[in-house]
Amino acid sequence: MTTDHGHPSPQRDGPPEEDHDRLHELIHHAELPHTSLSRGVGRLIRAVGSGISWIWLVLVAVIVLNVSLRYLAGEGRIEFEEIQWHIYSIGFLIGLAYCMETDDHVRVDVVYANLRLKTKAWVEFCGIVFFLVPFVVLVIWFAVPFISYSISINEVSESPGGLPARWAIKSALLIGFFLLLVATLSRLSRVTALLFGRPAPLPYAPRKG
Repeated sequence: MTTDHGHPSPQRDGPPEEDHDRLHELIHHAELPHTSLSRGVGRLIRAVGSGISWIWLVLVAVIVLNVSLRYLAGEGRIEFEEIQWHIYSIGFLIGLAYCMETDDHVRVDVVYANLRLKTKAWVEFCGIVFFLVPFVVLVIWFAVPFISYSISINEVSESPGGLPARWAIKSALLIGFFLLLVATLSRLSRVTALLFGRPAPLPYAPRKG
């Protein structure tokens, strides 16, 4: 048997260590061919995502410290409150590109999972070209003056004792959506490689256990 894009389908018999790979294939919705662009971008986005994932441990530490100060020492700190949502914002915004690259974002469409691979590719092509790319470009377009104005007035927190340099956290919006745009174009190259043969798809490499 072969898959919709001509590659041998995975065997149903095998050692227990292959169960993880089978589950991985069930979770991911479309095994698209890779391109030179997607391979390079994929390595970059995954490296950034893996690095930024440690920020969640920092967030936990800040929350524990803030709660301990509040209930044990009777001293709440506005700085820690703001640092918490700053860290969460950075993790979420950078994580968008990682989710796009790994195809791990949540899908709620019960129809999509049962479609043929090429039909899925057409759904992704239309979604990316007509919805996602315009939205991301629009956010980036308006983020630039949004951040520039913050820098020009040296914006700080409005809360007493809050954090300075509000422009720094606002810049995470531009960085996050720029990375999302790069990851989206990488995904689009994989879709067009399947549908139109351009850019040229790379040779199929079986998943390693």
